Amino acid sequence: MILTPKQEAIRDVALRFSREVLRPGYQAREREGVIDRKLLRQLGSLGLIGPDLPDRFGGIEAGSVVAGLVCEAIAYGDFNFGCVQMMGSLLGALVARHAIAEVGVAWTRRLAAGEVIFCIAMTKPKGGADAANIQMKARRAGDAYILSGEKTSISFCDQCDAMIVLARTGMPAEGAHGVTAFFVPTDLPGLSWTRYDDLGSKIVGRGSVFFDNVSMPVTRRLGGEGKGFTQVMQGFDYSRILLSLMCIAAAQASIDETWAYTRDRQSMGVAISQHQGVSFPLVEFETMLAGLRQLGYYGLSLAEAGRPYRVESVDGSENRVRCDSPVHPDRWALCRLHGSATPAALARCDGIRVRRRSRADHEIACCTRTRGTRQPHFFTHQPRS
Repeated sequence: MILTPKQEAIRDVALRFSREVLRPGYQAREREGVIDRKLLRQLGSLGLIGPDLPDRFGGIEAGSVVAGLVCEAIAYGDFNFGCVQMMGSLLGALVARHAIAEVGVAWTRRLAAGEVIFCIAMTKPKGGADAANIQMKARRAGDAYILSGEKTSISFCDQCDAMIVLARTGMPAEGAHGVTAFFVPTDLPGLSWTRYDDLGSKIVGRGSVFFDNVSMPVTRRLGGEGKGFTQVMQGFDYSRILLSLMCIAAAQASIDETWAYTRDRQSMGVAISQHQGVSFPLVEFETMLAGLRQLGYYGLSLAEAGRPYRVESVDGSENRVRCDSPVHPDRWALCRLHGSATPAALARCDGIRVRRRSRADHEIACCTRTRGTRQPHFFTHQPRS
């Protein structure tokens, strides 16, 4: 994809901030386990949170492709801060489109400035992310709704300033048509949460949120009653691509560091990068990532043009999570090239464990604590006979 001069300029600003400001201290921030609000405001001052939002809502109206470029650039230096921008584009758009003007403008402008954090509370206990089968209730009481129930596995739950909450306003038999979205500030009475001791992405954090008869004015409803499922699912098509680009950025950072390592490491009088057994797999990985990257930006360009892009969104996310995805073996192979002993290798592939699956196969679970998602990636490794 050929970028315009404006797109290149914004990408370069994001990449410079990522490499010079975020990358050097990201492991230290991971140990602290909280979002650095000062860095968040710096990100906002550069227009790198929700750049695709309209100017009225605090964005710079740069379009969907730029939102992806910023996500990828930031995640190259710190995957966790990439989540901030991804949430900014996803949830900022939901609030801008469906909240009443007084709520939407005020809150999204603060979001884009890096002053507040949004999260989405959809996942339920024992049922996961099945948005059409949500059990949490929102009962109408005059000019208010009373929210009661629990949400689980919610990212940013103990750091966010407001949540987009999906709750059931209709009967269970109505399925998706009985689900409504609400904009819930986290300082309301009756709202509490717990934080999990997670494997990684500790900066973002994850936990459960409890709603004990939380009263919400009708004006905090997003869109019409029973429309929440459709609103959120449309947003997820978009965020899947952004998240895929973030994962590509983390993989690219690993490959770049592996190239640097292979140029420094000597074997038989030359750098090991001169050996085809080392360089050829790296070139193959670069090719795979280039293809996935182009698919992502093609999908975003379709979104920007107002054309359907669900197929591109699903294909991109499937390549991110499928067991036979080409991105997953990269991390194991990169660890082997690094010798699994250098700081760079350990930072990328921390938590690798091998569990016997059968007599002939091993299941490799790569729990990338500092780059990538919190959930283990699985692929099958065939040991040599």
